[in-house]
Amino acid sequence: MKRREIYLEDSYRREHETRAIAVKDSKFVVLDSTIFYPEGGGQPHDRGEIISLADGARYPVVYVGKFDGNVSHEIDSDFCNLKEGDRVRCVIDWERRYKLMRSHTAAHLVSAIINQRTGALITGNQLDIEKVRIDFSLEKFERDVMKGFLDYANEIIKQDLPVRHYYLSREEAEREGVSLLAKGLPPDLEELRVVEIAGIDRQADGGTHVRHLSEIGEIELLKLENKGKKNRRVYFKLV
Repeated sequence: MKRREIYLEDSYRREHETRAIAVKDSKFVVLDSTIFYPEGGGQPHDRGEIISLADGARYPVVYVGKFDGNVSHEIDSDFCNLKEGDRVRCVIDWERRYKLMRSHTAAHLVSAIINQRTGALITGNQLDIEKVRIDFSLEKFERDVMKGFLDYANEIIKQDLPVRHYYLSREEAEREGVSLLAKGLPPDLEELRVVEIAGIDRQADGGTHVRHLSEIGEIELLKLENKGKKNRRVYFKLV
């Protein structure tokens, strides 16, 4: 049975009450519904706490991953009293989550601009709190040219365009070309979640994003790297 993944519905939800449906080895907890984003797609997992409503015990969440279709929350505790059926309150580290949301939307904007200007596809990516890395299928690039792309991204951010998500069938997604990944769409999904920056970009994506571009702030180029034939790496941060 698929559990409700609230982070896909509302990236701004900071707290949530639910129940534990499985506890393994006193540290791996599966919840009936969750606001915690599991690591994947270049976006790090959320951190925060799971709090027992029965006794008030607080369990730090140190890792979140998706296994066999379920989101598993690893807690840092020498002894865990949680058991199946217990009611809990979940609280995410909002400052961290929001920084990743801003960075993720910024990565979509930058990727769309570079693709539109050069035709390059994404060959890899990794979000982090301090910086963002994106790899592109480019023959060559120059710092002033790349800086120009990011300057243009900053001009678009000032327009404060809305960001929304919706779902398309695989057939529709393939027809409408909603992926900038060199490897294409995930092979095992019949329905895809699409994140759209109005008038700028549409990409199949399962991560968390802001609702308006102005929330990103400003993008600053850090460095460029040549990672081999037709593989160029761009690092940027938000300021």
